[in-house]
Amino acid sequence: MDRLEAMSIFLAAVDAGSLSAAGRQLGVPLTTVSRRISDLEAHLGARLLVRSTRRLVLTDAGRSYAVAARQILGQVREVERAAAGEDRQHEQRKRAL
Repeated sequence: MDRLEAMSIFLAAVDAGSLSAAGRQLGVPLTTVSRRISDLEAHLGARLLVRSTRRLVLTDAGRSYAVAARQILGQVREVERAAAGEDRQHEQRKRAL
Protein backbone atom coordinates (compact mmCIF):
# COMPACT_ATOMS: atom_id res chain seq x y z
CA MET A 1 0.00 0.00 0.00
CA ASP A 2 1.26 3.45 -0.90
CA ARG A 3 0.63 5.27 2.37
CA LEU A 4 1.12 8.75 0.93
CA GLU A 5 -1.53 8.01 -1.69
CA ALA A 6 -3.81 6.55 0.99
CA MET A 7 -3.31 9.66 3.15
CA SER A 8 -4.15 11.89 0.20
CA ILE A 9 -7.31 9.92 -0.58
CA PHE A 10 -8.34 9.93 3.08
CA LEU A 11 -7.91 13.71 3.28
CA ALA A 12 -9.78 14.21 0.01
CA ALA A 13 -12.70 12.24 1.46
CA VAL A 14 -12.59 14.24 4.69
CA ASP A 15 -12.46 17.55 2.82
CA ALA A 16 -15.14 16.57 0.30
CA GLY A 17 -17.43 15.11 2.95
CA SER A 18 -18.04 11.86 1.12
CA LEU A 19 -16.20 9.03 -0.56
CA SER A 20 -18.01 9.52 -3.86
CA ALA A 21 -17.22 13.26 -3.92
CA ALA A 22 -13.57 12.46 -3.21
CA GLY A 23 -13.57 9.96 -6.07
CA ARG A 24 -15.00 12.54 -8.46
CA GLN A 25 -12.49 15.15 -7.30
CA LEU A 26 -9.56 12.74 -7.68
CA GLY A 27 -10.83 11.12 -10.86
CA VAL A 28 -10.85 7.62 -9.38
CA PRO A 29 -13.71 5.17 -8.87
CA LEU A 30 -15.60 5.13 -5.58
CA THR A 31 -14.46 1.55 -5.04
CA THR A 32 -10.83 2.67 -5.17
CA VAL A 33 -11.42 5.41 -2.61
CA SER A 34 -13.25 3.02 -0.32
CA ARG A 35 -10.59 0.29 -0.68
CA ARG A 36 -7.67 2.65 -0.01
CA ILE A 37 -9.30 4.01 3.15
CA SER A 38 -10.21 0.51 4.32
CA ASP A 39 -6.64 -0.64 3.68
CA LEU A 40 -5.32 2.35 5.61
CA GLU A 41 -7.62 1.61 8.53
CA ALA A 42 -6.55 -2.04 8.51
CA HIS A 43 -2.88 -1.03 8.42
CA LEU A 44 -3.36 1.32 11.36
CA GLY A 45 -5.63 -1.03 13.24
CA ALA A 46 -7.98 1.88 13.89
CA ARG A 47 -11.20 3.15 12.43
CA LEU A 48 -10.74 6.63 10.95
CA LEU A 49 -14.21 7.28 9.57
CA VAL A 50 -17.75 6.35 10.39
CA ARG A 51 -19.51 6.09 7.06
CA SER A 52 -23.21 6.67 6.60
CA THR A 53 -25.22 7.05 3.44
CA ARG A 54 -25.33 10.82 3.91
CA ARG A 55 -21.96 11.82 5.35
CA LEU A 56 -18.64 10.88 6.88
CA VAL A 57 -17.82 11.42 10.52
CA LEU A 58 -14.25 11.37 11.75
CA THR A 59 -13.49 9.24 14.76
CA ASP A 60 -11.12 10.61 17.40
CA ALA A 61 -8.34 8.60 15.76
CA GLY A 62 -9.42 9.95 12.36
CA ARG A 63 -9.23 13.55 13.58
CA SER A 64 -5.73 13.04 14.94
CA TYR A 65 -4.65 11.18 11.83
CA ALA A 66 -6.02 13.90 9.53
CA VAL A 67 -3.99 16.58 11.34
CA ALA A 68 -0.82 14.50 11.15
CA ALA A 69 -1.44 13.48 7.51
CA ARG A 70 -1.83 17.13 6.46
CA GLN A 71 1.48 17.97 8.12
CA ILE A 72 3.26 15.00 6.57
CA LEU A 73 1.95 15.66 3.06
CA GLY A 74 2.80 19.36 3.42
CA GLN A 75 6.34 18.46 4.41
CA VAL A 76 6.65 16.07 1.47
CA ARG A 77 5.53 18.85 -0.92
CA GLU A 78 8.06 21.26 0.59
CA VAL A 79 10.90 18.75 0.31
CA GLU A 80 9.99 17.98 -3.29
CA ARG A 81 9.84 21.67 -4.20
CA ALA A 82 13.20 22.26 -2.55
CA ALA A 83 14.76 19.30 -4.34
CA ALA A 84 13.33 20.41 -7.67
CA GLY A 85 14.63 23.93 -7.09
CA GLU A 86 18.09 22.67 -6.19
CA ASP A 87 18.12 20.48 -9.29
CA ARG A 88 17.15 23.44 -11.49
CA GLN A 89 19.87 25.59 -9.91
CA HIS A 90 22.42 22.81 -10.48
CA GLU A 91 21.39 22.53 -14.16
CA GLN A 92 21.61 26.32 -14.58
CA ARG A 93 25.13 26.36 -13.08
CA LYS A 94 26.22 23.55 -15.41
CA ARG A 95 24.91 25.46 -18.42
CA ALA A 96 26.69 28.64 -17.30
CA LEU A 97 30.04 26.83 -17.27
